Amino acid sequence: MNNQITVTVNGLQMQSVYGIPLSELINGEKPCGGHGKCGKCKVIAKGNLSALTDAERQLLTQDELAKGVRLACLTYALGECNIETVSEREQTQIVSNGDLPQFDLNPTFSQYGVAIDIGTTTLAARLYDTKGNLLSEISRLNPQQAWGADVISRIEAALDGKAKALANSIRKALDEMLDELAESANIDTKSIDGVVITGNTVMLSLLTEESVEPFSHAPFDAKCLFGETLTAKELELSNLLSNTKIYLPPCISAFVGADTTCAILATELTKQTDPTMLADIGTNGEMALWSNETLTVCSTAAGPAFEGVGLSMGMRGAVGAIDKVSLQDGNLKAHVIGGTEPKGICGSGLVDAVACMLEQEILDESGFLEDEPFEIQAPVTLTQKDIRMLQLAKSAICAGLMTLIQNEKLQPSDIHTLYIAGGFGSYLNTASAAKIGLLPKALAQNAKAVGNAALGGAAMTLLNADIKAQTTEFAKDATVFDLSTNATFSDIYMSGMIIGELNLK
Repeated sequence: MNNQITVTVNGLQMQSVYGIPLSELINGEKPCGGHGKCGKCKVIAKGNLSALTDAERQLLTQDELAKGVRLACLTYALGECNIETVSEREQTQIVSNGDLPQFDLNPTFSQYGVAIDIGTTTLAARLYDTKGNLLSEISRLNPQQAWGADVISRIEAALDGKAKALANSIRKALDEMLDELAESANIDTKSIDGVVITGNTVMLSLLTEESVEPFSHAPFDAKCLFGETLTAKELELSNLLSNTKIYLPPCISAFVGADTTCAILATELTKQTDPTMLADIGTNGEMALWSNETLTVCSTAAGPAFEGVGLSMGMRGAVGAIDKVSLQDGNLKAHVIGGTEPKGICGSGLVDAVACMLEQEILDESGFLEDEPFEIQAPVTLTQKDIRMLQLAKSAICAGLMTLIQNEKLQPSDIHTLYIAGGFGSYLNTASAAKIGLLPKALAQNAKAVGNAALGGAAMTLLNADIKAQTTEFAKDATVFDLSTNATFSDIYMSGMIIGELNLK
């Protein structure tokens, strides 16, 4: 199946990925975390879309349904479709896209600029004009998945002589995205004269053909942490003028990348007066704590379970994936993206399912599954190995968060807000996360999903030349906390293997 589809948002045509939620296409706010509870993400949508959900029938009036109103967080684009936001934002000299803070406009470009986030799984980009107007937006799968779903696989491939091929694959994808962004906005790609590209340290290294050898062994001392400006010619991007400047924001360490730097910017983490945390929960969990005017960061290898990779019937959050599981009259009820027959289960669905299985005593706190495989909804099942993968992943994330907290002599209840960035975080049921011990309960209660904060921070850097200095300051002043030799991390990690609410202070 061709994963690329054409969608039109507020009159702007763009290319995107089959099965993408409309909330990502409109960069909309999700006050309830994308669980379809608040009804504040209404759009008028027509075309090839997922089926109407029970939650939409409850929250939308008959008149709204007749007009084609949908909830963007619960509706998925399955093909060509047209989306209109219910109320247009006024365009001013103060720019605020989605959940981004307000900031002054001082563009780093003279005609058009593009912000790009190179994620391990997906690529996302936005095109702006000098007035801060968002002209077009696009997302697609990262083609480097052909060499492996995680960064470790790609590092191994690069060291095995595939570095040039990896670089060329991402450059080709970026060239195509730039072309599609420009075409959607009816401009020439050669008029794009400013670009900001963020991503984790490995993704930026693969793009620029920097050696990834330091990432393959301790002490993981990256030779290049970016924070530099290159040209389109140097990056071999052929759809831009050769002298077009491309800024790569600074990374903090080998495994705390520019995506975290940009997310810190977008969430205004270092402007908070109370202790505040940021976590990007994925294969490599990156975390930051701001407390007492000090920024501390760390990373921990969680494994790919939250991305749906490696599970017996795992898949990413696309059409056909079970993304939510709940208990109704004592039975498990699964929600399937797109309203189709289930094909597999993604990370958020896995967390929900295990929380429900624990409550029903289908498995115990040790994670032992007596009868396997256990059926969630035919034909999707979970095995004992799946449960073990989740235990390893959730224990690593929880231990990382708690080690940062305890290092500052704080308790989870002292954390004012936990910002959860990334696609998985947008759909994570934090109540389920607390039930299985992925998040301490006090943190889960104060968690807020912020979507693609990395792309948001890249856009801010693109649209205000003065912001570059802030990202440089974050990277320079942050304290990198090494978890690999920390006794507290090891102790909490072992305790965290239990499935259930953790008795952690």
